[in-house]
This record gives sequence, C-alpha cells and structure tokens, in this order.
Amino acid sequence: MRSLDACSLMNRPCLSWFLIFLASAAISGCTSDPHSLVRTTSDGVVSSGAIKRGRVATHFVSVQNYKGWADTYLLSNGQVWAAIIPSIGRVMQFGFVNDEGVFWENPALLGHGMSTNPWTTPGSFGGDKTWPAPQSVWNWPPPDVFDRDALMPRQEGHAIILTSKVSPRFGIRTERTIELDPDQPAMKIVTTYQKVEGDPVEVSVWVITQARNPQAMYLPIPVNSQFPDGFSKQWGIPTNFVSRDAKSIRFVRDPKVSHKIGNDSEQIVWQDEHHTLTIESSRVPRATYPDEGCGMEIYTNGSTAEYVELETLGPLRRLAIGDRLSATNTYRLQRR
Repeated sequence: MRSLDACSLMNRPCLSWFLIFLASAAISGCTSDPHSLVRTTSDGVVSSGAIKRGRVATHFVSVQNYKGWADTYLLSNGQVWAAIIPSIGRVMQFGFVNDEGVFWENPALLGHGMSTNPWTTPGSFGGDKTWPAPQSVWNWPPPDVFDRDALMPRQEGHAIILTSKVSPRFGIRTERTIELDPDQPAMKIVTTYQKVEGDPVEVSVWVITQARNPQAMYLPIPVNSQFPDGFSKQWGIPTNFVSRDAKSIRFVRDPKVSHKIGNDSEQIVWQDEHHTLTIESSRVPRATYPDEGCGMEIYTNGSTAEYVELETLGPLRRLAIGDRLSATNTYRLQRR
C-alpha cells in the first residue's frame, strides 16, 4: 500500500502513523505548526500527541487493525479521520483527530465478520452504508449485497473505492468512493448504482448513517417546503420529541419507541455536547423522491441499542442495463 505522499514506509503496516509521519517530515521538511495525527493499536485509534506538520505529508491511508477488523483502511487529513472496513461493507467511523468519532459502533459486534443476516443483532454493525429505496420494494431485512456481503476495496489517489458484487435481486452493482477533504474537517462519499443485468428496476440511492445518540437533530425547513408542518411523519407520531421554529425541525430520540421523520431539505444536522455533524446532499429540482418526496430522513431507535440514523435519499429513476445513478453526501464536522 503506497502512501499518498509517496513515502515507501507505508508498505510497512506494523509501523504506527506517528513513525511514518516523522519519517515523511524528515524527508519533506516541517513547518512550526503543532499538529496531532492518529496512530492505531489493536484497541482502535488513539492520539500520537503534538507533532510538527510536514509540507507534503498531509494525507494518510493505512491498512490497520481497528477494533478487531484487520482489513480496515484508516484515512486522515490531519484534522479528521475515517475508518473503512471492506469485510463488513461499511464506513465504520468518522471523527476529529484525537476523538472517538461520531458514528455509532455496535459493541456487540466489534471485530465480527459478516453473517447472512447481521440485523439479528439489534442495530447491526453501525456505521455508514447504502440500501436501495424505497424500502417497500424489499421490506426487511436489507437485500443481499447492499448489507450482507463484503465489498472489494481499491485505492485511487486520496480515495478508497468500495465495489460490491452484483445484487441477484436488483441486478445492480454498487460503488462507493470515500475521500477526505484536503483542507477541511469533512468527508465526501459518492455512491453509485450500476445496472448490469436483469429487468429494469426503479430505485433511489439511499444512504444510512448510524450515529451515536445525540442531544438533538435538526432538519432545515425549505422556504417552499411541500410539507405544511415542515416534515413528514414516516413512522409513528413522535409528538413529544419533535418541535419546530421558523427555520428548522428539532428531533430528539424517544428511548422507548422508534420513530422516523423526513422532509425535502438538503441537510441533516446532528449535535452532541461537543460536536456538530452536518450531512449535505443536493436535491434535484422537479425530480420524484421516495417516501412522499423526502430527501432527508431521521430514524431514532427506541430500544437498548441507543443509536439514530441520518438518512439521505436521491431521486427515483428507472434503471435498465448500462444505466448508472449516483448521489453525493458531504459530512462536515464542527466543534461546539
């Protein structure tokens, strides 16, 4: 595996990122800015402490053992890091350097391999993945390669690309390109469906991000929203857990009952005590969307598995063999 800064030391995964960075910095020269990167241990990601930033060594990709998954691709741009685990088909974590990350990881499945139905464990693995929408087409559990199979990884430049097998049910192959922003605490994921066999199908690219239980989540209300209340009640009526002002819907998790809402905005905002995560996905004008026209949805799990789902949906499109359909999500982190 070659470093993004062409440092040959990246071919030695036993070295920590700290040692790799120091070697790269010695080659490229350093500025005086203190900068913390991450290094890996068998227990996960920890801080390497304050070190000096190299002019060239800005991005890192390394295959490491993350919480028992030995095939994990760890990315860092010096501000944020991401953990991508091909064997379970997920972007498992995203966070600031020196922080544990904001995605939810199921403690019951840390280090486990993929099973034929990972959802027999409440919440499955956690992390970020894609399903075809609308759900009414396939009901439950999520179908074949979309959530029950390993993905094939490859590196292109600063990006990791995950490719699935062809879905027997949909005749679709998925491809997800994951890349950190070169200058900001942000991650971009482009999810593409390619129709390669079978009869035409009507689908939407649906991306599901399982995040830790926050203080609150928000859906901005578009000026010309199609929803009179500013949102659609997809599952249940979470009266005591939803409020609104002139600009946004505020949603908190009910610890006993699962709920789901959505609307036609282009953002979801998640906040805990220390962080704000904003997920952005542009809406296509005059396109048809699943779930009564929702492009953004929030699901809150009402059980001992304390997670929420931040969901984006692209426009519905009928795909025949050779057609492709893509959606782009941008994940932005801020400190509060």
